[in-house]
Amino acid sequence: MIHDEPHHSATERALLKQIDSLKREDEMLHNILAVDIWAIAKTMDEFQPGFWAAFMKNREQALKRFLDEVVKSKPIKSQRPPFLR
Repeated sequence: MIHDEPHHSATERALLKQIDSLKREDEMLHNILAVDIWAIAKTMDEFQPGFWAAFMKNREQALKRFLDEVVKSKPIKSQRPPFLR
């Protein structure tokens, strides 16, 4: 693994710094998005009680439909073991 090697070239170190920076930025954006969604849901729940519960129920149903579609559209490769299909 690259991180375990004691001697990195300058290019490798720069690349690793960029990757780490991108990971931190991705995590920060994910957290910001989570706060935004929470704020919208909290505000909506104040105007329309029960909004959050309905939102989560719809989200669960949408996720199930999405996963069903992904499974249906996934091509079957007979050479792969069943648990990897």
